[in-house]
Amino acid sequence: MREENEGRLRFLRRSADPRQNKLRRGVYLLPSLLTMGNMFCGYACVVYAMRGEYETAAPFIGFAVVLDMLDGRIARLTNTTSEFGVEFDSMADIISFGIAPAILSFAWGLQALGRLGWAAGFMFVAAAAMRLARFNIQSGSGGDKRYFVGMPSPAAAAIPAATVFAFPSGLYDYRAALPALAMVLVPAALMVSTIRFRSFKTVDSKARRPYTVLFFLAAGIVAIATHPQWTLVAIAYSYLASAFIGMAITRVNRQRGTPPAIDTEHSDDHRDSAAR
Repeated sequence: MREENEGRLRFLRRSADPRQNKLRRGVYLLPSLLTMGNMFCGYACVVYAMRGEYETAAPFIGFAVVLDMLDGRIARLTNTTSEFGVEFDSMADIISFGIAPAILSFAWGLQALGRLGWAAGFMFVAAAAMRLARFNIQSGSGGDKRYFVGMPSPAAAAIPAATVFAFPSGLYDYRAALPALAMVLVPAALMVSTIRFRSFKTVDSKARRPYTVLFFLAAGIVAIATHPQWTLVAIAYSYLASAFIGMAITRVNRQRGTPPAIDTEHSDDHRDSAAR
């Protein structure tokens, strides 16, 4: 009787193993599928920008930002991080947050500047590539995970994307297109700078005031749903300005002799691809 029971248990284990293996493979594929969606959004942005449909092209960069945030978090939650996933994510990011915003900016306004316009677009692509390469090197070296060194590439890509989404008619005059250079070159310079930008990886359900965080998230969703253009512009440019505001506050505190505040939240020691 015991031998029969053991035989049944072995049979049940063997019959259950294929299902478990399929489920495990599906879990491993999920972050890569999100990364593929990120890459598709960048490609779609390029296609619509080349067709002159800027109001349709710009939101795809926003969709790519959301997918980029999700793939890293899901990989950590399911314990499916891998070297392939890290490299695949970087390749997708250079398309969605480097090439796509540069081509969108060029087709929308920089084209009127001729060689100066496409040179400025290339500077953005080069800065995004260097930013991602530096992040890959520094991600495993420890350091303060509360901050990014240099502007993350999704946040930099959000500057031209939000601007084009708010003003989709385009710029066709040389003089009117000159201010568009700052829209591309300023984020490019910030990506390769050493200015610290705040990371929001520690803002989650374990925060000290989770209900406050949820309230502001709900308010942001409502604002985006009712006034998407101006809300996204405000978010993109506010994050850009936040680094300079933080620098000014730190300098004032140093002059007054006030010690810096200590952050007691636990930082995430793993790489978060959503925050490059």
